[in-house]
Amino acid sequence: MAEPVSKEESTGDSIAHALRAEILAGRLTAGARLIEESIAKQYGVSRVPVREALNRLQSEGFVTIVRYRGAAVSETLVQDSHELLQIRRGLEILSARLAAENRGGAVAAELAAVAEGHDEPHGGRPFHELVSVASGNRQLQEMLAGINRRVQWSLGHNPHASTSDHRVLAIAIVNGSAMQAGYLMDEHLRRDEQYFVDAFEPE
Repeated sequence: MAEPVSKEESTGDSIAHALRAEILAGRLTAGARLIEESIAKQYGVSRVPVREALNRLQSEGFVTIVRYRGAAVSETLVQDSHELLQIRRGLEILSARLAAENRGGAVAAELAAVAEGHDEPHGGRPFHELVSVASGNRQLQEMLAGINRRVQWSLGHNPHASTSDHRVLAIAIVNGSAMQAGYLMDEHLRRDEQYFVDAFEPE
């Protein structure tokens, strides 16, 4: 049975959400063809939002679109995502080290608030985005933003552990402890990777 389409999201977004859920649940298997006309009929919409949804899922790695052949569920989704998580960890470690060298840079006050135990940074930005801004490296920020969009679906964590991790990381950054910040970020993100392995990779 197809996932219901949410009225609170745009139609393209809600169809992407429904198809993503079907793939993750194993109801749409690797290599399965995704025919625009059939999906449009299934959800009672035109082909335009279906095309938008498929393009979004391709950008996230869920779908492969081949010219003249159409869309299909990616056959390398899990492998690609695991590799991207490993790349993300390397970039996040660099980001944390640079942020510490800058002692928080332009967002030092927000990181200091995290270090003091506030649950949410004052600016409302996610913690890892704060760290990338603090790095002062715009190319690194763009690379991380792109990777994070692709792997967001695969991340899982204990929110209490994450809050604790973020606090000690923020302390290391505002204190200028670059090596410690890199080490702490490495340990923090290895847990995300382990969650992914446990949840999605076959034993």
